[in-house]
Amino acid sequence: MTKEASPRRRDAAASRERLLRAAGELFGERGFDRTTARDIGERAGVDPTMIARYFGGKAQLFIAVLHAESATGILADLRDPERLATLMERFERLGPGPVVQAAVRPYEDPAAQEAALVELDHRIVAPLRDRFNREGDEQAGLRAELLTAAFIGVVLARRAGTLKTLSGADTPDLLALLRDLLD
Repeated sequence: MTKEASPRRRDAAASRERLLRAAGELFGERGFDRTTARDIGERAGVDPTMIARYFGGKAQLFIAVLHAESATGILADLRDPERLATLMERFERLGPGPVVQAAVRPYEDPAAQEAALVELDHRIVAPLRDRFNREGDEQAGLRAELLTAAFIGVVLARRAGTLKTLSGADTPDLLALLRDLLD
């Protein structure tokens, strides 16, 4: 008597979680446009067609990744020394993520671009804008976006290595200068 092989049991929740994790890694490394559904599926060990089933498509998966990464509650602004240090450490370790990448090189997919910009506002611009509004700054929005652009520029230039002194600066020295710039 031979036993028939039982069909492989699917764990939709585990597959969905693996897709989210793999997509987060790949979007962070390559950005939205240079990441394919096939790449995500391969890294997750899940059939890439499951992206459409679980999320609706790559853009919706990207949005789900952004929402999963999004912090709950109120975020401290860049002028908070701990927040600034945490972001700098993260960018130095992992490079600019998909939210920062969308600020400098817009994604071709409008839904992905919009989701990234909403997250950029939520994570970096809004906390600064809120602070400036509380301080009575009449140009709170402009000032918040200007400081966000300056911070992103510093991070990207440091990472690219094109500005040698900036690239070679010790992180504590750079953080002190950034705090001065942001104040």
